[in-house]
Amino acid sequence: MSTILACSNVTKSYGKNDAVRNLEMKLHEHTICGLLGRNGAGKTTLLNMITGSIFPSNGQIEIAGSRLKKGETPQDVCYVREKNLFFGSAKVMEILQLASVFHKNWDWPFAHKLLTTFNLNPNEKIRQLSRGMESLVGNVIGLASRASLTIYDEPVLGLDVLMRERFYRILVEDYAEYPRTILLSTHLIDEIAMVVEKVYIMDSGSILLHDEVDNIRDHSHLLMGDRESVDRFANGKQVIYQEPYGKGVLAALYGALGDADKQQAHKLGITIEGLPLQKFFSYLIEGGQRIE
Repeated sequence: MSTILACSNVTKSYGKNDAVRNLEMKLHEHTICGLLGRNGAGKTTLLNMITGSIFPSNGQIEIAGSRLKKGETPQDVCYVREKNLFFGSAKVMEILQLASVFHKNWDWPFAHKLLTTFNLNPNEKIRQLSRGMESLVGNVIGLASRASLTIYDEPVLGLDVLMRERFYRILVEDYAEYPRTILLSTHLIDEIAMVVEKVYIMDSGSILLHDEVDNIRDHSHLLMGDRESVDRFANGKQVIYQEPYGKGVLAALYGALGDADKQQAHKLGITIEGLPLQKFFSYLIEGGQRIE
């Protein structure tokens, strides 16, 4: 499978502060990935570097095998920002017409269909739109662009549950018909768990974990028991988080557990449960551990 994006040892510094540091990341063609992290983790800085808005202090970024040079905008990439740079006095249709100029695979019939699906008035001015409707204009651009690499930064801000589900459903359906690489940057982990194939979890400018979603589910475990038993069971295993729980302790563990492990846990009086992605994310960030 070909690599469409490669970040090698990428760092972005502002004075003495590193917004992104020594970051390694690869995206393959025809995949949907999630970039997860809390506010201030460095996600938007990374996306701005990938799309040529800012330049790394160190390291290099390659798009479809070509190194991104300073001041260069990568070809066939669509970036839907969290805060869209729309002209407030422009109408929705005028924004779409402008966007179509920059994307060689732009699909006008699909764009018109999406306006109806998302209840967008093409003649309404951007400044008259709610935050959610403005997000939808950006999402129409991302979908209709059919760019080889399409990046969404917090694409469902301001949207209610039904409209968020509608967007994700259309995204997956269109991806199935027109495969490309899609990167969804968000903090709403559980929502995109059924959409993405692989996730990158980012904190303090670095990637703590990158793995297939199914693999994370299989390897994430929540242990509950008395401290001595949990410590004994977890010895040699990767504990990403631990806290007191009643008279015992709660521990989040990452790794494969076999039948022998489960039998040992039962003998020690330890309860083992699976971890929802959102909880796993929270514990991983709280613990601050990188998982290789």
